[in-house]
Amino acid sequence: MKKNSLFVVGFVFVVSLFLGASFLQAQTYPSYPIQLIITLAPGDGLDVTGRAIAEQLGKILGTSVVAINKPGGGGTMGVDYVVKGKKDGYNVLYTNASLIYTYVLNPEIVPYNPFQDLEPLCLAGSVPLLIAVQAESPWKSFPELLDYMKKNPGKIRGSSSGIGSIGHFCYEVIRMETGAGISMIPYKGAMPGFTALLGGHVEVAVPSLTIVSPHLASGKVRVLLTSKKIPEHPNIPTLTELGYKRDMPSVWNAAFVPTGVPDSVKKILDSAFEKSIKTPDVANVMQKIGYVRDYRPGEELKKSMLEQYEIIKEISKTMGPVAK
Repeated sequence: MKKNSLFVVGFVFVVSLFLGASFLQAQTYPSYPIQLIITLAPGDGLDVTGRAIAEQLGKILGTSVVAINKPGGGGTMGVDYVVKGKKDGYNVLYTNASLIYTYVLNPEIVPYNPFQDLEPLCLAGSVPLLIAVQAESPWKSFPELLDYMKKNPGKIRGSSSGIGSIGHFCYEVIRMETGAGISMIPYKGAMPGFTALLGGHVEVAVPSLTIVSPHLASGKVRVLLTSKKIPEHPNIPTLTELGYKRDMPSVWNAAFVPTGVPDSVKKILDSAFEKSIKTPDVANVMQKIGYVRDYRPGEELKKSMLEQYEIIKEISKTMGPVAK
């Protein structure tokens, strides 16, 4: 009887310690600086928005949030650092859509599963991608371009950053949705591809708003389609607005923690990220570099990621080898 009593007392003591530790962690987090791991180099849009968010996070959480760049391997180095780190909420990942693209297209260089090893906190912002043509071209709307493409198969050439790029997937989604294809011409980056459009070497380009804005304002180009609605240009339609079931992909930025971080800590981070992203300072930074502030909670982001993953897998089957 005495042994049983001692066992019960010991069990209660251990449980109390565990619960007390969990409660203490929730009450004291964060008690020292947090690292925001950014998977691209300084000066990139991901870096600029990440640092703006980190500054606001520090104010809200009452501690330093240090932005640290860990580029390399198409973003895999930074992700792997967070995945293999402590699950205590002091290493937070800030990355972009390459998280999924690299996992599908180059699985041999990805040492983790983004759907099992990471838990999304939120989507922060998106970069709409556009279908642009020269202003002197005969197409004043996407339906007009589509009609020409159907009547003249293979005649429309479109520049992109290469096989497996998000721009390439924009063209593939158009083909899958409309049945009309754009003959992709790969270039070494978005700007060279857009320059090819200005020079008349291709009929279509798929730039971001930052690249196209000066030429749109000067009347040199016309934008027929966007992957996501742009508040400053509400008249540019998306594919779904034109009656199709899915839109072209956008570039997106989002925050994650490694799987295993306590729920109490994630709850604090969830709230802090939402407040940070919704501040005017972060909105201004995003607008200046062509981003659309696009806060979505973790559950919505995960659902969107899974949908995007299935689309990428489907399209990749018809692409052939991906350029390394």
